[in-house]
Amino acid sequence: MSKKKKRAKSQRKNEITRGIFTILESEPSRSFNYKQIAAKLGISDTQGRNELIRRLGELKQKQRIVEVNRGSYKKKEEVKTFLEGIVDMTSSGNAYVVVDGMDEDIFIANFKLNRALHGDTVKVYLKPRRKGKKNEGEIAQILKRKKEEYVGVVDKQKTFAFVRPMDQKMYTDIFIPQERMNKAEDGDKVLVKLGDWPEDADSPYGTIIKILGKPGEHNTEIHSILAEYGLPYEFPFEVQKFAEKLDTSIQQSEIDKRRDMREVLTFTIDPKDAKDFDDALSFSKLENGNFEVGIHIADVSHYLIPGTVLDDEAYERATSVYLVDRVVPMLPEVLSNMACSLRPNEEKYTFSAIFEISEEAQIINKWFGRTVINSNERFAYEEAQYIIENGTNTISEEVSIRTGSYQVSDEIVEATLVLDKLAKQMRKKRMGDGAISFDKIEVRFNLNDENEPEGVYFKESKDANKLIEEFMLLANRNVAEFIGKQKPKKTFVYRIHDEPDMDKLMALNGVISRFGHNVNLKSKQAISSSLNQLLKDVKGKKEQNLVDTLTIRSMSKAIYTTDNIGHYGLAFDYYTHFTSPIRRYPDVMVHRLLQHYLDGGKSEKEVVFEEKCKHSSDMELLAANAERDSIKYMQIKFMEDHKDQEFIGVISGVTEWGIYVEIIANKCEGMVRIRDLKDDYYTFDERQFAVIGERTKKMYQLGDEVVVMVKETDLIKRHLDFSLLGKNQN
Repeated sequence: MSKKKKRAKSQRKNEITRGIFTILESEPSRSFNYKQIAAKLGISDTQGRNELIRRLGELKQKQRIVEVNRGSYKKKEEVKTFLEGIVDMTSSGNAYVVVDGMDEDIFIANFKLNRALHGDTVKVYLKPRRKGKKNEGEIAQILKRKKEEYVGVVDKQKTFAFVRPMDQKMYTDIFIPQERMNKAEDGDKVLVKLGDWPEDADSPYGTIIKILGKPGEHNTEIHSILAEYGLPYEFPFEVQKFAEKLDTSIQQSEIDKRRDMREVLTFTIDPKDAKDFDDALSFSKLENGNFEVGIHIADVSHYLIPGTVLDDEAYERATSVYLVDRVVPMLPEVLSNMACSLRPNEEKYTFSAIFEISEEAQIINKWFGRTVINSNERFAYEEAQYIIENGTNTISEEVSIRTGSYQVSDEIVEATLVLDKLAKQMRKKRMGDGAISFDKIEVRFNLNDENEPEGVYFKESKDANKLIEEFMLLANRNVAEFIGKQKPKKTFVYRIHDEPDMDKLMALNGVISRFGHNVNLKSKQAISSSLNQLLKDVKGKKEQNLVDTLTIRSMSKAIYTTDNIGHYGLAFDYYTHFTSPIRRYPDVMVHRLLQHYLDGGKSEKEVVFEEKCKHSSDMELLAANAERDSIKYMQIKFMEDHKDQEFIGVISGVTEWGIYVEIIANKCEGMVRIRDLKDDYYTFDERQFAVIGERTKKMYQLGDEVVVMVKETDLIKRHLDFSLLGKNQN
């Protein structure tokens, strides 16, 4: 048979095969015999019918079709694999579905998203995997929307509008009918709620629920950041009213139920601009030469009663949010700044962890319970630091938060110095046990009355900060141990931190080796020890912030859970959050559970508290993202006034589309886009963390020092673009 005839025969066979499946798939519940199929395909000649009969037999033999009755066929039902996962959109418009327990994510082409959006929980059809190909699938059902509200800018037409979302992972505009505009004007920044998404519509419908203001205005942008993460910036009327009607007076009947510590020397140490003081330390010498140290925490649970609108609101918020220019509190001001705040010379209800401690910082005895205190003094960290460094009872004018210099009692000076000595001994032991010391540089801004940034400074952790940190850790750890070691097991809220991911640590080694550093991966103890050495070695060097950031990213995320696995970063087998109930809801839960068990109560339902832990962890992450965005916004605002300056920076990230550069002097990070590098054609080398010029072979690599200038600032999109002037030659 000639090649031409063979091709024709093969083509006819393929046409018949396609025809068979087209008919069987058109009515999958029905069976067809060869005559019915032939009629539908228009096959009337004997040769064609014979070919059809032969092909039906072959397909049956290969189990691609089934013979339900003699001579009658149906398409074999395909067993489809459906999985549940989370949509992760990419910048290209395609997506992946992340499924718990699967090593490889499922690729979803944009035309197979079927209206799923970033973060949605979906049911995905996993296609049979072809050899050498990645997992591919199609969204079959949207089980739960991650977000229903989006921040965007109004593009108003004559009888309708579109809102262009600021979320870069939102791939579609939102259509707004005229009756759902709610007085928004063209160009307004708004919060829009998603509605229905008709089958024949390219975009979902929405309703404008809040006008945030004009893009670029300070309050508009700060409120936009909060709205993007679904975080409120004001309390509902009924919650505010409920809080204001609370009886916050100190009653003798309540004092009688508590351990009275009003006569014991007590003081607070906080940031100089703090308004909510939720922890205080008390100090006294015991006759046996030991010390009694009390860690006293605002008794928020005394006022926050389960089932009230106030408690419901606090739970929903789960945390205070610390933006660059303001605090969005978890509790109304009447509680956070007044009734619960441990202000000096005011009687306050507290929940306390009290320890008898030897001169060698050994814990001899411990006690937990409700107390009443009266703080003698309020210190800023700078003032306590002055006492530690100078051992004097006179605090100088330049570090005082008050007007002029002032004196404190000799008892407070002695207490501060002893507590500092104990804290240093506890810290030394903790580090010896394998704790990791993260002292990452925190950027802060000096703002004027109009919230314009006039300068940048870096928050530094000194002995006074570490004193408070150690005693808070002491309370948190011992409260967790007290409940965690009880038999039978009791439901409790733990703060856990898993061991670091080995792949991430190996990647970290790849980067830091360029600076002459290395992490020893041989054992858990070796990792902890070498990480601490790394963080110590880079302190004060140009690569410090880069290495600190990459090291933190190699760590697991600390979360709240009822399933205790210990805290790797602190090297504790038991750990919880007990010390900040004014700003963290998990601490409120810990107080309630602790008191319940002190009263002899039975174990609470684990499933209930696990759900609350997950909510608290999720809200903590949203708050952290909002805080980071607000800092980024202020950095861009600060750089707007420095467009003609040259800055030395360190390349902090390299991607296929650009180089990220962090300015050494102020830690502001921006991007140099590869398309703006005009002296050569640069390509991304993932292995070397670099972009390399094809002609000149010039390389810009992670960690290189470069000179940049501000090219463009965009407060609305929160973009900062740099022009690259070259490598730093100094």
